[in-house]
Amino acid sequence: MGSPFRRIGFLSLLTAAFLMSAQVFSQSAPAEEIDGTGPAVKFEFKYQKGDTYRILSTVDEDVFVNGTLDHRAQIVNRVSAEVTSLTKDGAVHDCTFMTTENSSGAQTGANFSWGEEYKSVFTRDKSGVYTISDEYFMPTVRDVPQFPDKAVSPGESWTANGHEAHDLRRGFNLDKPYKVPFTATYTYLGTVGREKKKVSQMTYVQSSQSKTPNNKVTGKSQGNTLHVLRVTYSMNFDHPVPSAGGDWSEFPVTMMGFSDELIYWDAEKGAIDHYTETFRILIETSYGNLFEFRGTAHAEVTDFKRTATKENVAAVKQQVHDMGIENVTVKQGEKGLTLSIENIGFKADSAELQESELLKLEQISRILEAFPQNDILVCGHTARVGSEESCQRLSEERAQSVADQLVSLGVRDRYHVFTQGAGSKMPIAPNTTEAGRSKNRRVEIIIMDK
Repeated sequence: MGSPFRRIGFLSLLTAAFLMSAQVFSQSAPAEEIDGTGPAVKFEFKYQKGDTYRILSTVDEDVFVNGTLDHRAQIVNRVSAEVTSLTKDGAVHDCTFMTTENSSGAQTGANFSWGEEYKSVFTRDKSGVYTISDEYFMPTVRDVPQFPDKAVSPGESWTANGHEAHDLRRGFNLDKPYKVPFTATYTYLGTVGREKKKVSQMTYVQSSQSKTPNNKVTGKSQGNTLHVLRVTYSMNFDHPVPSAGGDWSEFPVTMMGFSDELIYWDAEKGAIDHYTETFRILIETSYGNLFEFRGTAHAEVTDFKRTATKENVAAVKQQVHDMGIENVTVKQGEKGLTLSIENIGFKADSAELQESELLKLEQISRILEAFPQNDILVCGHTARVGSEESCQRLSEERAQSVADQLVSLGVRDRYHVFTQGAGSKMPIAPNTTEAGRSKNRRVEIIIMDK
């Protein structure tokens, strides 16, 4: 995919005028570890119909306003996608993007709340060039990486044009992505051993369901070498004065910045294994305000398997039965295999779990061990008692309590456990009886496919 995942979210300091984003990469391997010798390599994407991939990436960013540090942010971006068909020139990708952010003066240990979702469909050819309709706002960075139609040797460089596509709908009421062009410089640095790749706990996943039975996806290629590409580009773009029809009390007039990336390429699979970046971006507005974004980011490839199959649902149901876990149902959900803990026990009007539920979660954690590469979404639900605002807040707190317990049990780290509160808006039984309210008072643990 290249570098499509950036910080997504409006900055209130800009009066919601425009969207700023930052790419998702991590610390790179030291230059001395790169072997700059070896034969020329032909780089190209090798997509196949039925391939699926998932990217989970994080960015740590400092935001400055007029030269003063305003806040620090950690942003997690997640995408799930499938190659739905092949064309003469490339492959069609059907994607769902999600982004969430924790902003504060200091990092906390909280899990990440499930954020806003974006849909996108695009074609990408073997060299890396996108064909995408203006109805889609993601990915933000396009045509990176992009390869020449020839083999390249270590130390060889080339250039290619790309662009960023920003979502300015909320502030500017623009109904199409706002595109900022750049020219990227690429250098093939050489190779590193595959054992050097584990630079973080972030996850990028690509695999092909069609190659293995029972919906299990392929593992990593067996090669021991990754090819390292350095990609740099700068932006210095003057925005045209907006036309009539929007609220132009403040608007961006200049965008400047740079990106310095290392891409680790799996030539056997024809796909990115992981990638890293350092960035700095500045925006000047019509009011003379200067906003600066500095940071680093990272993402990494691992394998995963699809969970919400009939076979897996049946197997997990049997495990729940054999363990004697009460008030837990198992089903195929929209996002993955779902374990719904009904009538979950919290202390009165609180998010503190009762001892009986701690034991239940310990049992469920042993079930989750069978799906180590899939992310977890914990969704809280309440019965309708009191205002919807109080129900929403309580559902979020209870989802967080369950997620914290799963992390403490070692099921996943906090970057792979997301939380979501649904309040009382999704009842599965009438709220007119205690039995119905008990069913609605539930927490769902979703082993995610999407």
